[in-house]
Amino acid sequence: MVIRVLVADDEELILAAVCALLGLEDDLEIAAQVPNGRAAVDEAVARRPDVAVLDLEMPQLDGLEVTKELARALPSCAVVILTGHARPTHLQPALAAGAKAYLPKGSPGGTLADVIRRVHAGERYVDPALAVDALTAPACPLTPREIEVLRLAEYDTPVATIAKRTHLSAGTVRNYLTAAVAKLGVSTRVEAFREAHDNGWL
Repeated sequence: MVIRVLVADDEELILAAVCALLGLEDDLEIAAQVPNGRAAVDEAVARRPDVAVLDLEMPQLDGLEVTKELARALPSCAVVILTGHARPTHLQPALAAGAKAYLPKGSPGGTLADVIRRVHAGERYVDPALAVDALTAPACPLTPREIEVLRLAEYDTPVATIAKRTHLSAGTVRNYLTAAVAKLGVSTRVEAFREAHDNGWL
């Protein structure tokens, strides 16, 4: 039995490499290869692959959004998240969205093909090292409002601009940013953003 696979990644070289690698397997067939999330949904609905291999961060729709749409529109298609941003905090949202497998792009060559076969057979797979990291990862110390404000502070955005976008006063925005900086043990809000982003909290 041949397993039909859709591959979605916005990095052209990675997309081509993954498709070439999977194409060497006798029981796998590339049903479609697409460069963004919207195309992934459209092609999946049109071509009805057995498995979709999705990058986590893509334009138009990210991997989680595509996973949710496929769970509704094509529940027979098992989703594998293959990402270069394999952070423990992304694991639970991916599984909650409906992904059957989650693994980093640095995995050994034959792993992806094996994982595709597993999820097609109804199994689940999570990279073992990532699973351990997820179990031991620290909880996010920030409140939802602090996360919201900090996310808007990525490029040292002026407080007035953040206040307007969040419908908060400038003083309240400053308080949230000060609290985030203190909780994360850094010196500036730019450092706070980087720390929160690197931990997958944004």
